[in-house]
Amino acid sequence: MTAAPADEGSEQEHEEHGAEQPVARRGRRAFWWPAALAAVVALGLGVPALVSGSTPASGSSAGTATASAAPATGSADAGFARDMATHHQQAIDMSFIVRDRTQDEAVRGLAFDVINTQANQRGMLMGFLDQWGLSQNSTAKPMAWMNHTYEAHDGSLMPGMATNTELDRLRSLSGRDAEVYYLQLMIKHHQAGAEMAQAYVDAGTNAPEKRLAQGMVDAQHAEIQLMTDMLHERGAQPAP
Repeated sequence: MTAAPADEGSEQEHEEHGAEQPVARRGRRAFWWPAALAAVVALGLGVPALVSGSTPASGSSAGTATASAAPATGSADAGFARDMATHHQQAIDMSFIVRDRTQDEAVRGLAFDVINTQANQRGMLMGFLDQWGLSQNSTAKPMAWMNHTYEAHDGSLMPGMATNTELDRLRSLSGRDAEVYYLQLMIKHHQAGAEMAQAYVDAGTNAPEKRLAQGMVDAQHAEIQLMTDMLHERGAQPAP
């Protein structure tokens, strides 16, 4: 599945935030760190990981070792990369939707950070697969690498993913209603995403990918608390 990059509109929207009145300075200050974390992860492990996965000169012993060390297509390493990339893509899509459905600075700032952080991480996951010479798609069921059974329905392919019906509802809302529904959907999305990332940390074998997954666990747990607080500020609760 092709990533949906943060388009020029998202960058323009972010610049507009700086011109708006600081409606929620406390919340706003909390939003810089996910994008910063993604940048640190990309510089700290993404680039070295891709470089270490590159193929040396043909015929060298190092090239043979690298090829033999590449994960199999049915491995947890490959399965997590594919499944989390798909999971991230929906978070990006939902964030683009809410960005256009509200003028609330705090929610739009959160959406901007989700778009950029998860698009960055998604690109890194696809990069792992590319360096290993593996397809970005598989005939295996989602999360088969962790022996997880989930009945896909109405566009929801994995736990935490919104259904097509829920996405249509989000598109139909505006203002506070859109903010609350987005936060409720995203909390469920993050909870399931963090569980999948933790499962890979426990089962995976590729060190750079495991460090990336651990970063996802830590960041998404922190964002769940942040979004829960934002719901309380709007007189709402996380969805059951």
